[in-house]
Amino acid sequence: MPKVKLFANFREIAGCKELEVSASKLSEIVEKLCRMYPEMKPLFEKEGYAHFAVNGKLVFDDVELKEDDVVAIFPPVSGG
Repeated sequence: MPKVKLFANFREIAGCKELEVSASKLSEIVEKLCRMYPEMKPLFEKEGYAHFAVNGKLVFDDVELKEDDVVAIFPPVSGG
């Protein structure tokens, strides 16, 4: 099962740093998280807000996942 690491408001909503989600595609993870935590849905719906990395590499499309993949979900990074 892919491991999902959550950051910032995604982590606050879920109340945990990481969880395992049974999914074979990135879009399935998003769908399941929205069902588990309805408060996340607006974050995923806001264009350009949710960013994804699979095994440390940024992804911009729906990708196939393997059992041992690590998916990070985070908002835009800013700072100075």
